[in-house]
Amino acid sequence: MSRAAFYDRFTALTGLPPMQYLTRWRMHLAARALQQAGMTVANVANDVGYQSEPAFIRAFKKTLGVTPSQWRQGKLSIGG
Repeated sequence: MSRAAFYDRFTALTGLPPMQYLTRWRMHLAARALQQAGMTVANVANDVGYQSEPAFIRAFKKTLGVTPSQWRQGKLSIGG
């Protein structure tokens, strides 16, 4: 299957392009991990595949509408 065909088929089945789906999945895993005691934002960022904590924080906020620390504190105004 070509990349273009995969992209089209994946998007048709999930409603999201592959990279957007992957980002949302990673942020879902991160949100769950942030609820665990002892997990720092840096640990969570690394666990979901980010080498840079600031890049992770930006992606988390862009995806969920709040920063990781706001999520942890329960300030859940989930956006995009």
